[in-house]
Amino acid sequence: MIKTTNILQDKFGREHTYLRISLTERCNLRCSYCMPEEGVQLSPKSHLMTYEEVYEIAKTFVDNGVTKIRLTGGEPFVRKDIPVVLEKLASLPVELSITSNAVIIDRFIDVLKANGIKKINVSLDSLDKNKFTHITRRNQFEKVYNNILLLVKEGFTVKVNAVLMKEFNEDEIIDFIELTKNLPVSIRFIEFMPFDGNKWDLSKMVSYKEIMEKVNQHFQADTIERLQDAPNDTAKNYKIKGYKGSFAIISSVTNPFCDSCNRLRLTANGQIKNCLFSSSESDLLTTLRNGDSIEPVIANAVHAKHKTRGGMDTLKKLQKPDLHSKNRSMITIGG
Repeated sequence: MIKTTNILQDKFGREHTYLRISLTERCNLRCSYCMPEEGVQLSPKSHLMTYEEVYEIAKTFVDNGVTKIRLTGGEPFVRKDIPVVLEKLASLPVELSITSNAVIIDRFIDVLKANGIKKINVSLDSLDKNKFTHITRRNQFEKVYNNILLLVKEGFTVKVNAVLMKEFNEDEIIDFIELTKNLPVSIRFIEFMPFDGNKWDLSKMVSYKEIMEKVNQHFQADTIERLQDAPNDTAKNYKIKGYKGSFAIISSVTNPFCDSCNRLRLTANGQIKNCLFSSSESDLLTTLRNGDSIEPVIANAVHAKHKTRGGMDTLKKLQKPDLHSKNRSMITIGG
């Protein structure tokens, strides 16, 4: 059947070819910017997508033009049927990648390779063991760091995501970049973003401008290379001449990349979110379970997407707690 309309194109002409699927709301860490201190109300198991439902929904997106799927959580590897999920999704004509905190990823190296997954994003917000324990509320630094080294050794393309916060880890920017001297990894600094329960405050955020000021103060200007960003890239990419790896800045708050956004998110309980900042969701799972086509729901959700940051198109709006506190905690959206 020839499709006459593109359900993944929004009213601003953006085509959405990248789907991020959260496989679970559970996690074996408790990062403060991701999860409220008191925890979150988890969805009942019956409300979560089975692996068959993950596949069916993903297939509909791929049939309509999605070319890249990234699996997230929570922590995707705490899901017991993760090998089956990977095998099912790997059968689709799509680039498959995954984001993890890397605490237990060493157990799944063979599974990842068997299903053609080559790109791994790892969350690591500090190179200091005590700070890591403070931010994650768990003592797993050495495990995570050693697993990053293992992933590199095993030939995976590794990106390390660090959320920067004032008076916590902004003094580690150069340490992170120095990690790329001998390791072929990409360090990605992420501006602290507002979600329910994470006590976001603009004053806690380390901006793109502030990050680059630190970089320029430490490194000679002629050694800092601006790299070519990939199409639809969320990051501004750099490297230090002679270093094996690179670094990048994801400035969702101060320099949003909304004009070229091609991303949609599917939560573990089967809701489509058309923007990370949006508080609105559309229920795909109930529609699927009722035996109805999910394509009209997808089309309506994509069409309703705001031009910028879920409608928060100024920093002033972003600072209004009533606008972003209606959004989920990051743990239940999917990283």
